[in-house]
Amino acid sequence: MQKRWVIKQQGKAEQVEELAGVLNINKNLANLLVQRGITTYQQAKVFFRPELGKLHDPFLMKDMSTAIERINKAIASNEQILVYGDYDVDGTTAVALVYTYLKKLYPQVGFYIPDRYSEGYGISYQGIDYASKQGYSLVIALDCGIKAVDKIRYANEHNIDFIICDHHRPGQELPDAYAVLDPKRHDCSYPYKELSGCGVGFKLVQAYQQKLNKPFDELKKYLDLVVVSIAADIVPVTGENRILAYYGLKLINHNPRPGIEAILQFSGIRKKKDQSPKKPTSFTREITVSDLVFLVGPRINAAGRIESANNSVELLVADKLSEAEKIADQINNLNTERRNLDAQTTQEALEMIAKDEKLKSSKTTVLYNPGWHKGVIGIVASRLTEVYYRPTIVLTKSNGLITGSARSVKDFDIYDAIDSCSHLLEHFGGHKYAAGLSLKPENLDAFKNSFDKIVNETIEDNMLVPEIEIDAALNLSDINAKFNRILKQFAPFGPGNMAPVFLAKELIDTGHARIVGNNHLKMNVIHQKISSLPFPAIAFQQGTHFEQISNSNSFNICYHLEENTWNGVVSLQLNVKDIQSETSGLD
Repeated sequence: MQKRWVIKQQGKAEQVEELAGVLNINKNLANLLVQRGITTYQQAKVFFRPELGKLHDPFLMKDMSTAIERINKAIASNEQILVYGDYDVDGTTAVALVYTYLKKLYPQVGFYIPDRYSEGYGISYQGIDYASKQGYSLVIALDCGIKAVDKIRYANEHNIDFIICDHHRPGQELPDAYAVLDPKRHDCSYPYKELSGCGVGFKLVQAYQQKLNKPFDELKKYLDLVVVSIAADIVPVTGENRILAYYGLKLINHNPRPGIEAILQFSGIRKKKDQSPKKPTSFTREITVSDLVFLVGPRINAAGRIESANNSVELLVADKLSEAEKIADQINNLNTERRNLDAQTTQEALEMIAKDEKLKSSKTTVLYNPGWHKGVIGIVASRLTEVYYRPTIVLTKSNGLITGSARSVKDFDIYDAIDSCSHLLEHFGGHKYAAGLSLKPENLDAFKNSFDKIVNETIEDNMLVPEIEIDAALNLSDINAKFNRILKQFAPFGPGNMAPVFLAKELIDTGHARIVGNNHLKMNVIHQKISSLPFPAIAFQQGTHFEQISNSNSFNICYHLEENTWNGVVSLQLNVKDIQSETSGLD
């Protein structure tokens, strides 16, 4: 698929030059900082050296004092507290964090994860009935609940108080819970709006720790859970999230909890054979946010997709590695099953599109198959947007309703588009780029038509072409060890602070280009007109460019700079995101 290359606006020359001087770095690096809004030495210090002391006061969040008072009352009155969370990574990490923290202070604490199939997303009537029958009078709901108006009314009728800790966008009416913590509330003045659900749970714990006059340092051990949630939920790695992610990654790289360590062993990054009581196991390389997104998150998610997400919580709260390894083994098997279902469903979905000429040329993809597994439709929606780059909804049938997952493309707010069809829905919720929804079968055709109409009226044509944002042009001769050492300190990367993408023009291969693995193109490249040493490069899934490159034709690339570890030797290489002929234009 042809991609659109867009070069970001470059930093103002005077700001770049001044920052390069005060930091003693080259102008290419200074430009990257200015692009990120960093123009002074002090701002650079905050960026490169995140401090936990810079986290916001949790009591700035609306209803936080009310929530802490209710927890205090529950503990003083010996009430039972239920920690309730969604079945995805954000929800299960949040439950593991709050449950573990409270359990160390007070024994009358349990946890509950709704079943994806019998209960669906968020707070359920079945979950409230469970709380009532088991004698829980306080429920702390994490990563869900902000739109559960009817469910909270039902809970109030059963004398169950809810503290809602959510980060999704509220509806027009807030639920009548005892406390509603959500930085996206219109009346909430909390300075940072982009916390994950687990992040909101962490702020609750931080507030309680302050109320007890206990040191913040005791909470550092929970930051591995927070960074996993930040990574898996694709929230911005900016502001407070950047601080939490920075220290969470440090913890994972040096002393992860048993559950996360066990997952990393099964992913192949953690070397199990090095284990000993006195010597911690070692990683084959440093763990990054990307590893959490692609290796850790899917495994934690797999339990809830195929069976019960209770297993994920049990894994994350495990005290011993031996116990965690047993659960991780089961979850790893579920992840294999999930991958098979994902591949099969994706193939069926692609065949449906290929057979429908109208659907092939549409600006939206809305597919329904009552037999598809509910646990993989979100993944399939993401896969389809990679092939047909447009707003996509994949639907299946569950408990008499049609339920689905939506994924969007850059700059198009799919939540707003679905909201415009809300009169046809039973429930919906989510974010700008991902959402979930359910509707009655008789409303399916009307919903498809309405959604298609809204997208066609609001989406711009250029949004339907995949875009690669390029930070700056960078000649290969500008890359050296110092440049890479400083560039690494821009991490952790993620939305709002993506790994820089560079442009190199007029390159040729030195004659060693070859296709390796599954259509990957391996090269050694040099500038055609600028003196530079050959640089190794890998272009995944781009073997179609082999003929052009092997014929000594000049080409342009956009790429990440990365470290490649092979047989214990670390070297720099270009991870090529896209290749275009030299005559291709740039936006």
